[in-house]
Amino acid sequence: MQPTHRSRRILRPVRLWFVYLSLVLALGLSFIPTGQIPGVPDWLALVLAFWCVREPLHVGMAAGFVFGVLMDVGYGAAMGQHALAYVLLAYGANALARRVLWFGPVQQSMQILPLLLGAQLVMVLVRVVAGAEFPGWSYFLGSVTGAVLWMPLHFVLLLPQYQPEERDDNRPI
Repeated sequence: MQPTHRSRRILRPVRLWFVYLSLVLALGLSFIPTGQIPGVPDWLALVLAFWCVREPLHVGMAAGFVFGVLMDVGYGAAMGQHALAYVLLAYGANALARRVLWFGPVQQSMQILPLLLGAQLVMVLVRVVAGAEFPGWSYFLGSVTGAVLWMPLHFVLLLPQYQPEERDDNRPI
């Protein structure tokens, strides 16, 4: 009997060095100066949300805080701005992890969009309270772009975990 789901591949356990390497690479991507280009996603928030959903026992609020402080230092932003947003993002992603994993990548992106918007809203509120001016509504396009990029990111970050297609008919798995 053929399985009803699309893929018959089994995922290997994730290697923690790969998780943190992808977070560090996302941190580097976030530091690329893009100026005022609307729609540029927050790479670190996107990868952090991905790993919080996929590996909630290994990546959580502590990782969100540490990488948020690194973003604050790197951008010279109000200290704690990114840290607070990423901790709340990690909490939300960890809380919704079991629910989000029931869906395919396209539906997952719709579940992640409010989390990314919430993180950006927290950052804007901290900036406005600190005395900066509102960056405009185009600032929130980055969350929409991040949700659109969720599907390709999903496949790229899970690629090292896929087992080869080799099948041994003598083994049950």
